[in-house]
Amino acid sequence: MSKTPAGSRRSQIQPFIVMDVMRAAADREHAGERVLHLEVGQPGSPAPRPVVEAARAALADGQLGYTEAFGHRALRQRIAVYYREHHGLDVPMERIAATTGSSAGFNLAFIAAFDAGARIALPSPGYPAYRNLAKALGLDVAEIEVTAETGYTITPEMLAQAHSERPLAGVLIASPANPTGTIMSPASLRALIDAAESLGIVFISDEIYHRLVYAGAAASALEFSDQAIVVNSFSKYYCMTGWRVGWMVLPEALVRPVERIAQNLAICAPTISQRAAIAAFDATAELDAVRDTYAASRRLLLERLPQIGFERLYPVDGAFYAYASVRRFANDSGLFASRMLAETGVAATPGGDFDSERGHEFIRFSFAGKEADVAEAVDRLAHWLK
Repeated sequence: MSKTPAGSRRSQIQPFIVMDVMRAAADREHAGERVLHLEVGQPGSPAPRPVVEAARAALADGQLGYTEAFGHRALRQRIAVYYREHHGLDVPMERIAATTGSSAGFNLAFIAAFDAGARIALPSPGYPAYRNLAKALGLDVAEIEVTAETGYTITPEMLAQAHSERPLAGVLIASPANPTGTIMSPASLRALIDAAESLGIVFISDEIYHRLVYAGAAASALEFSDQAIVVNSFSKYYCMTGWRVGWMVLPEALVRPVERIAQNLAICAPTISQRAAIAAFDATAELDAVRDTYAASRRLLLERLPQIGFERLYPVDGAFYAYASVRRFANDSGLFASRMLAETGVAATPGGDFDSERGHEFIRFSFAGKEADVAEAVDRLAHWLK
């Protein structure tokens, strides 16, 4: 009699809680309820018109076979132009890889840059998939608490302290960050990159929320180092979540290692998505108009959430999240979020997804959806909590 597979040790990672919330919300919708989705970082607007038209053209000509492992050359060349236009950088196409969303980029970076057992530093609170993917790949994660006093990011001093306790092989930073919305100043980003490189620590920069900025400026790590690994995506600003296409910029030494892994892991990113993504760079006016709706929703949340009792908010300088304290209402944001969904039809993500130590005190509201839905959600919460 065959043994039922129990799953590997590496599979015993924490769930991505936001996806569990999304499933619970979908169950309620399937039962006929109206749910307001403030749980997932998914734009409420569809992909821009030029992207859809490019996808139709790709379907019409039928040229949708495999691309090179690093992707369609026309897409990689257009990404290189993006870096010239927005950052004044000359990034060779050969260092650019199209990926199956940013998620594949992080997988490729972790596998190519680190051996099993290597230790990498992550901010806490931070995006949970970093931690979960790293652990599944046999990496040791050093979560470093960020606070108002540290600018809600890891500082050079904090990095050096963690490295002195036990050597670090890498550090991963997002700016703008999820869930805090923090943007590192160019000077702070440069200082952290310099500190990492002086200690022999690989620097990975998550830049998927670039161009979603409301206060300050989001610099690219590539402005300060050609040794940083940069991960970006068409999911957020470009409104292409389900198209599953992103990109990496690699240091020269990792180009061939990442290419070898990409060849074997997925062969290539979806070809139709790659071809459509080229057109995303020509939709700036349409996409900036979408960003303006986020800015309006941001203003609404910053005004209304404190009024109805969410008294402590992290910075909301970029991305499209408000990370707020629930201490006035509950000691367990997971239970609070479940009740909120059941009793108001508003879905949001409990902070335990982002911070295993202090996340029970917080909840994340995404304002990536339609402006009217965000306003209605706040009204429902105000009535519920009065």
